[in-house]
Amino acid sequence: MTAVAVIVTVLLAVAGVLTLTRIVRGPSVLDRAVATDVLLAIVVAAVATEAAYSRDATALPILVVLAILGFVGSVSVARFASRRNDR
Repeated sequence: MTAVAVIVTVLLAVAGVLTLTRIVRGPSVLDRAVATDVLLAIVVAAVATEAAYSRDATALPILVVLAILGFVGSVSVARFASRRNDR
């Protein structure tokens, strides 16, 4: 079980670094917004993985708040982009 935890941690860390690279180098605002949403999903996956590994359910409210934050952020960026393209 420890080997699986190490592998998952390494994969999530690599995904986070690649996503941060896209946030920094993204050619447009929409690329950066999508990368930020992906980074939030990676954080949710990391918190969920830690909660499952430690068998502790106290992180569930944090997961719900992060998921709602990601949804609201994505919808807000999509509405902003659609209004900007209309002009």
